[in-house]
Amino acid sequence: MGTRVEPPSEDWEPKTRLGRLVYDRKIASMEEVLQNNFVIKEPEIVRLLVPNLEYEVIEIRLVQKQTDSGERSKFRSVVAVGNRDGWIGVGVGKARQVHQSIQKALNKALLNIAPVRRGCGSWECGCGSNHSLITSVSGKWGSVKVMLRPGPRGLGIVGGDTAKIVLELAGIEDVWAIAFGETRTPLSFAMATYDALRNTYKIVTRDFWIR
Repeated sequence: MGTRVEPPSEDWEPKTRLGRLVYDRKIASMEEVLQNNFVIKEPEIVRLLVPNLEYEVIEIRLVQKQTDSGERSKFRSVVAVGNRDGWIGVGVGKARQVHQSIQKALNKALLNIAPVRRGCGSWECGCGSNHSLITSVSGKWGSVKVMLRPGPRGLGIVGGDTAKIVLELAGIEDVWAIAFGETRTPLSFAMATYDALRNTYKIVTRDFWIR
């Protein structure tokens, strides 16, 4: 189980037009945000509009940078966030302290959140529920390429541990996740999986939200 994402605090003061519209309840859903082509610049917007969000830390790594004054060390965190019901985001954050890097990564993941079009695209199943994907999709990040293929109900998630975290948070229950490249790098693997899921949105039409 992931860690629950708390809603924004009561003293949140929106700084963008979209933030003020959401704060004033003039926009009440993420669907409205996407249909009006708004750019999300405040993570509090997602915290408020997407219910039941959870996040999981995929990787925490110590990274070093050589400067004129010597080596500087920071922690780099990779975080995935989703509501297990069709929304997913992945973010990366760096900071001198672990909890700060996790918070930065979580905020970036919230800003990167995207809808996932789910369905039952497996020829072996055809149950019509949203347990898998409606069609095969692929995504790429760095040297890693991920292909996702719909699976029949009961299959589970067949893929690496990093892909499983992202897929489960997106609400995908049955799928084949086939990866190529340097999959030992959790960042590239997670982002490639996220990119594949985000590509399902490219086939979403405006009337999808009405169904």
